[in-house]
Amino acid sequence: MVAAITGGLDNKAIAEQMFLSPFTVKTHANRAMTKVGARDRAQLVSFAFRASIHPTP
Repeated sequence: MVAAITGGLDNKAIAEQMFLSPFTVKTHANRAMTKVGARDRAQLVSFAFRASIHPTP
């Protein structure tokens, strides 16, 4: 999920790719942000790149 976010996809696009609802994607993104202490998606992406979590081609 975080890798998809780092790829610049919005919740709707991620939901379509993963066969989930956009609400489920938002919930998972918010939980990931809480775990790493990120205030927003930009900080989550920054954390992901520092942790070498990149989008899969």
